[in-house]
Amino acid sequence: MTDIRVLVVMPLGAQLGGGEMMFRQLMQHGAGRGVEWIAAFTQDGPLVAETRALGVETHLVPAGRMRQLPKRVRATRALAALARERQVSLVLGWMASAQLLAGPAAWLADIPGAWYQVGLPRPDWLDRIATWLPARGILVLSEDVAAAQARVRPRRPQRLVYPGASLDRFEAARAEPPAEARAALGLPTDGPLVGIVGRLQRWKGMHTAIAAMPAVLARHPRAHLVIVGGRHDPEPRYEQELRALVQRLGLGAAVIFAGFQPDVPRWMQAMDVVVHASDHEPFGIVVVEAMALGKAVVAGDAGGPSEIITPGVDGLLAPFGDAGALAERITRFLDDPGFAARAGAAAHRRAADFSAERYAHGVADAVLAFALAED
Repeated sequence: MTDIRVLVVMPLGAQLGGGEMMFRQLMQHGAGRGVEWIAAFTQDGPLVAETRALGVETHLVPAGRMRQLPKRVRATRALAALARERQVSLVLGWMASAQLLAGPAAWLADIPGAWYQVGLPRPDWLDRIATWLPARGILVLSEDVAAAQARVRPRRPQRLVYPGASLDRFEAARAEPPAEARAALGLPTDGPLVGIVGRLQRWKGMHTAIAAMPAVLARHPRAHLVIVGGRHDPEPRYEQELRALVQRLGLGAAVIFAGFQPDVPRWMQAMDVVVHASDHEPFGIVVVEAMALGKAVVAGDAGGPSEIITPGVDGLLAPFGDAGALAERITRFLDDPGFAARAGAAAHRRAADFSAERYAHGVADAVLAFALAED
C-alpha cells in the first residue's frame, strides 16, 4: 500500500515539555508504518531545523499569538493550501492549541482532521473550542486523559497511544556506577540520595518532596534531596518559596537545587530513589526514564503514573500533596535495599513497554485508522 501523507501542525518551535519530546520521537521513528509525515510549524525555533535534518518535509507557517486574529486567519488559509497542494489524507493538530489552526485548515481543505491531546483536559475555553472543532478523532496519552477528554463535549472517537522514552540514552547511563556519577556531578558521596526531576512548577510537587525530608532524615540522617529542574517562567516565585520552605524546615544543605541540567540520565543514575510527585500527571515520561535506569521510583497515585507502575512490584505510589505518605514510601525503599533492588529490576523490565519506537508506531497506526475511517 502507498503511504498516505499526514500534515502535522506543530505550535511550538522549541522543546518546553513532554509534548515536544513526543513530537521529536514521532519524527525520528514514525517512518515505515504507512505514513509519510509532513511537518508545519507555526512558530520558529530549534525544532524546525531538527525536524528538517531528519529528512522530514518541513514548513514554517507563522501564526502569531492568539490575539493576532488576521495573522492566524492567514496561517489557517496557508495550512489549508499546503494540505491541498501536498494531497494529504489527514491534518493532525499537535496539542489543543494547534487544533485551533489545524481543525479549520482541514475543514477549508475538505480533508479529514484529528488532533493529539497531550495534556489533561480542563474545562477552559481552549480545550472546549479544540474539541468543538470537527475531527475524526482525538489521540490521548493515558486512560486518565481519555476519561477527562470524554467529559468535554462533543465526544469524539479516541485512540490511546502511550508516549515513549528514549530508552537507549538511559540504558547507556546504567553503565556508570551511581557512586561515580555522584562524584562527577559534585553530589554527596555518602548517604542516600533522593531526587526529583522537572521544571519548577507547583503542580509537579517539589514542595511535597521537600516537606517529606524531615521524616526521611529522622531515619536516614545522611540523606539528601536533589531537585533537578529550571525555573518555569509563568511561576517565577515558586523557586523562592521552595528555598524558603527549606529554611523554615531547617533542612539546610540536605536539599540541593541543581537547576536545569541537560544530562538528565546521569543525574538520575546518581540517585537511589527517584520521586515524581506531580498532581494528575497526564502520563509521566520521567517515570519511565527512571524505571529504565532500574531505579526505585515513587510516583503520584493518580494519572498516568498509576497506569505505568504496579505498586509493590516495580515502584510505589503516593497521593499528591501528602508529605507523610511520600516520606513513608521513600523510607520503605531506603530501609530495605533488597526490596529496592527487586523493584528496580522489575521497573527496568516494565520500561521496555514504553520505547520511543513503539510509541511512534502506535501514533502511525492510529493516524491511519482516522484517515481511512468512513465519515
